[in-house]
Amino acid sequence: MYVHELKEKFSIRKQYQTEDVNELLDFAKKVYISNEITSGEYKKLVRELESQGAHLPAVEQENHSH
Repeated sequence: MYVHELKEKFSIRKQYQTEDVNELLDFAKKVYISNEITSGEYKKLVRELESQGAHLPAVEQENHSH
């Protein structure tokens, strides 16, 4: 799955469109947790969104650093 496909899924689900990469990253996590995308797709989306400036919330970053 590519970011443009994630944006399309987001707009269908949420009934509005967003360009906010952090909002898309959060949505990607939700669809991954609900098994709508594979771990490989999720990792690819995270890398792509992070390259566009997205970042995990500070709490999650702290959890990953331990």
